[in-house]
Amino acid sequence: MKPYRAQGWYRDPFHLHEDRYFSAGEPTKLVRDGGQECQDEPPDQPYAAADLVRAPDGEDDISGRDLLRADDAERRGVGARLRRADDASLDPPYSADAAKRRVFDVFDQTMPPI
Repeated sequence: MKPYRAQGWYRDPFHLHEDRYFSAGEPTKLVRDGGQECQDEPPDQPYAAADLVRAPDGEDDISGRDLLRADDAERRGVGARLRRADDASLDPPYSADAAKRRVFDVFDQTMPPI
């Protein structure tokens, strides 16, 4: 019994194609080269589990279209409650008494009355 049962697209551990589809931990005949799928029976030779490397599931994973830019929130207008790192100068100065009060407030709100 294998400790990990691969499911989905993995880099072909036999190095015959770019990717090979695995189902229930076993290699299938479904392979992929350059984004084109075809069928090729897996060889009878064993493969090392260490050779299993998850392949990107689709074109979006490679192109980066699923990634966000750091300034996307500002560009979409949803960044009203977000602040820039250099806005720290707008905060009130640190107060040790205010910090202690906030700690006690947490306990006042979470501890049951005695």
